[in-house]
Amino acid sequence: MSITPINKLEPMQFLNQLNADNKTKNTQTDFRNIFSEAVSNVVDSETDLAREQYLFATGQSEDTHSLGIASSKAQISVDLLVTLRNKALESYNELMRINL
Repeated sequence: MSITPINKLEPMQFLNQLNADNKTKNTQTDFRNIFSEAVSNVVDSETDLAREQYLFATGQSEDTHSLGIASSKAQISVDLLVTLRNKALESYNELMRINL
């Protein structure tokens, strides 16, 4: 039975990297990359969850805790994507309210 260590989430590492490279990149590209990274993280975590559910259902999983971890990772990645979307919509609506 092996224990898988918990690692930082990919989007958080990507945001830290953006802060360091902020002066060299175009902001439009950065914004697009944040969302594409969040979407790919959701897809990857959902794929891992489906694989863990299959292994658990067929009795091939030796460590049952990995199903709970995969489920939590999938939920957190979806929550992060929804939060990013909501903040982007709030920002857009605030810009639309500005009178010129």
